Amino acid sequence: MDTHNLIKMANNIGAFFKSEPDRELAIKGVEQHIRNFWEPRMRKAIVEYVQQGGTELMDIVSEAVLHIAK
Repeated sequence: MDTHNLIKMANNIGAFFKSEPDRELAIKGVEQHIRNFWEPRMRKAIVEYVQQGGTELMDIVSEAVLHIAK
């Protein structure tokens, strides 16, 4: 799985939801989008990236991914 491509895709999702004034709703939006539209291998790869200390994701995306990891 190409992690750089997943990071780019995840940050694009984050950029869309960043305009949401309610930060928690933005995080939930990112989380829900990734849960609904990414296949399990993609979700697993991005969760592993965040858990290993990856820093290239927007903050709302990182938080959403951590919710997915639970």
